[in-house]
Amino acid sequence: MKNFTKLFFLSLLCLVATIVAHATNMPTMEGVQIAGVVAGVGQIKNSTAEKEMLKQLRHEHTWVSEIKSKQNWVNQDTIKIPKRGAAPKVLIDNTNYPIIKNRRDDSHVIVSLHKFDTENTRVTKDELYALPYEKTSDVQEQHRETLEDTTAEYGLWGLAPQAHDAANNLFVLETTGPDDGTGRKMLLSADLRKLQADMNKKGIDKKGRVLILSDDHVSDLLAEDRKFYTQYQNHTEGVISKNYYGFIVYEDSTTPEYNDTTLAKLPFGSTTVGRKSSVVFHKGTTAKAVGTIERFARPAELDPENRENTIGFRLYHIIVAYGVEGSAAIISGKV
Repeated sequence: MKNFTKLFFLSLLCLVATIVAHATNMPTMEGVQIAGVVAGVGQIKNSTAEKEMLKQLRHEHTWVSEIKSKQNWVNQDTIKIPKRGAAPKVLIDNTNYPIIKNRRDDSHVIVSLHKFDTENTRVTKDELYALPYEKTSDVQEQHRETLEDTTAEYGLWGLAPQAHDAANNLFVLETTGPDDGTGRKMLLSADLRKLQADMNKKGIDKKGRVLILSDDHVSDLLAEDRKFYTQYQNHTEGVISKNYYGFIVYEDSTTPEYNDTTLAKLPFGSTTVGRKSSVVFHKGTTAKAVGTIERFARPAELDPENRENTIGFRLYHIIVAYGVEGSAAIISGKV
């Protein structure tokens, strides 16, 4: 019955291809016809998979979910970020009229979305025949999960400050706690209170500060602060706390690393071993957006030598900070 269904389907493909070929004066060789129909079916599958990828790419229960999506800023895989003009002066007990009128000149910065390509995965016909589950769909799901993880990791790296620059609201601080037994100074709640005070002095909006703790720093706070321990044990849906010393707190194992001596941020993907950081950004001046999603696939029917399906994805995506709220990195100090 299975072979009959397959034969019927192929016959139907040939019939459709023949009708299309005669209607469009295409070559009438059966191989060319079938290839054309298979390619058409492939385009439909690509479109469906791309729409599904966009629907599922949500970064749920992670710090990324705190950032507003700005899809309306995206055009042709670039994002047009608005830049506010000068703020108005405030007059106190004014007696001079008419009050001066000023024009606010806004501008825009256009930034290209980052391009993320997955390496191709091949699935042979033999595998599909032998396995008790639909491997092709599972492979596509794995590609989505990998893209989700990588865009978040790259986005967090981009949000972290390159180096300390208090004049521009970029803070790189070292922890001050006791030795954890490895020569690393532990993170204390006092370190977070100091960062909070530094940001307050700069007039940075208190609402919307998001703290992403590294694994080591989570362990430090669990050992030191009973309040944090209670919140950590009771946290749900990714967020540890909505208000811990003025921060919305998450945990992430892929926070960026900083140079051991200069305290400058290491390049993304660097093989140099640095010092792990926890990162703070302000969600009020941070945006995320998705651009083009493409599925690249070659079915086994068009690969007679290897008889294998090949699947890969390309995604344009960005997580970007704008405005004046700045960001911070907390690096483990050295004893």
